[in-house]
Amino acid sequence: MKKITLEDFAVMTPSYQQYSFDYVLRSLREIGIRNIDFWGGIPHYCRFDYSDSEAAAFLKELRKKAEDMGMKFVIYTPETLAYPYSIADPNTRTVQRTIDFFRMSMDDALTLGTDRLFINTGTGLRDLPKEQSMDICISSIRKICDDAEAKGITMMLEQLQPYESNLCTDIHGIRQIMDAVNSPNLKICVDLVAMDVAGENLEMYYDAFGEEKIGFIHFSDAHHEICGTGNLPLKEYISTLEKHDYASIVDLEINDSIYWFDPHSAHKQTVDYLRTFIPEK
Repeated sequence: MKKITLEDFAVMTPSYQQYSFDYVLRSLREIGIRNIDFWGGIPHYCRFDYSDSEAAAFLKELRKKAEDMGMKFVIYTPETLAYPYSIADPNTRTVQRTIDFFRMSMDDALTLGTDRLFINTGTGLRDLPKEQSMDICISSIRKICDDAEAKGITMMLEQLQPYESNLCTDIHGIRQIMDAVNSPNLKICVDLVAMDVAGENLEMYYDAFGEEKIGFIHFSDAHHEICGTGNLPLKEYISTLEKHDYASIVDLEINDSIYWFDPHSAHKQTVDYLRTFIPEK
């Protein structure tokens, strides 16, 4: 059985969106986390601020800064949940723009040194039949995965909460997409908060998809809050992952907007809590 240690944890960076990326690096070094889930959003990075060559140069510099501090990028999370992106919209221009953005994001991920790229469905228009939006979404993800296969990228598909999506909020939604897309480069990122809201647990995901398809974990307490402050069975989640020899990243998604003012303290409190039952290495 593989033991999970703090070396297996990463920090997702959108809660630092009111700070520079240099601050992010200093913060993570201080709390002892070396793995970075890089969120593609202002002020850290907006792809459309750069030409192709400028983007590559900028990201290489970010990578060097991180590596010089003993850190690495383990996944790239481009901001696609809302405006101006959607892979499920009836407007074909919106969908194509989003697919094109994912193609650029694949190159960005590789430049950062990771072959993992995050994706979720977003939501379809709620006044349209759900299956109409789901059909568009599946078609979009299939096209994205075709490119991912060609470039050696693994897409990590996350389920969302009902206020975020009317498409993929539980095991049923994940299964519908996984079966329809049928790509070896599409794996599952289990969001523990969305999982709990849906009344599900990690064993149900392993029963449904097996160990090979569970490729990433979004880890936090209830409402994406500081670990140890809510009611989620976080120690039980770690035990379940260890039971199944989980060997990928446990990604801290301490992303509620209440932490934007002081994300460093929120992550420090979380890591201090994790140290009470998780070894350093």
